[in-house]
Amino acid sequence: MKAMILAAGLGERMRPLTDVTPKPLLKVGGIPLILWHIERLAHDDFTEIIINIAHLGYQIPEALGDGSEWGVNITYSDEQKEGALESAGGIVKALPLLGDEPFLVLNGDIWTDYDFQANRKLPEGILAHIILVPNPEHNPEGDFALNGQRVVDARQYTFSGIGYYSPKLFKGLPYGKNALAPLLRAAMKEGKVTGELYEGEWLDIGTPERLELLNAQLMNRY
Repeated sequence: MKAMILAAGLGERMRPLTDVTPKPLLKVGGIPLILWHIERLAHDDFTEIIINIAHLGYQIPEALGDGSEWGVNITYSDEQKEGALESAGGIVKALPLLGDEPFLVLNGDIWTDYDFQANRKLPEGILAHIILVPNPEHNPEGDFALNGQRVVDARQYTFSGIGYYSPKLFKGLPYGKNALAPLLRAAMKEGKVTGELYEGEWLDIGTPERLELLNAQLMNRY
């Protein structure tokens, strides 16, 4: 299974840190945030990683190269000319790199100890399997709900930014800026989205305050 890291966001909530550095390269525990993802993906047997880039995106290939240093092969989906295409739009542009089989996508601005599953299969007719987490303070109402193994369009838990997707979910979506949530909601109405609640370590590092908090936690831990 291939993996895609969404790393093309503008990082506006993280300003002024992102005025000169793309958010995925901000340091967490002394190394770029995106490198934590790459090392965990490599540990979990992913060898093919696609990273989309936009805002100050040229800095990311300069920092990571082809991924061989970590035992993976990194391919870049360049959105610098268009500007960030949002989550679904970025995935659509990268589909030729992702292939015809289900793939993993994760947001580049989260921190988690979730074990990525390189061998996960999507059952027949299922278009997505997404990981939900307990609601953080900044999203108290949640995004989606679980009804058994099915995910439904109600507020209960927060979408973690981690999901396994069939390319069929994006079939017919035009090239350009597109959000992921409307696609997922449409598939949920047809019962084609499964999910699970992950109660391990997870943090959305969307602001300088959350980044500072995480670094303080890591400093105390190590």
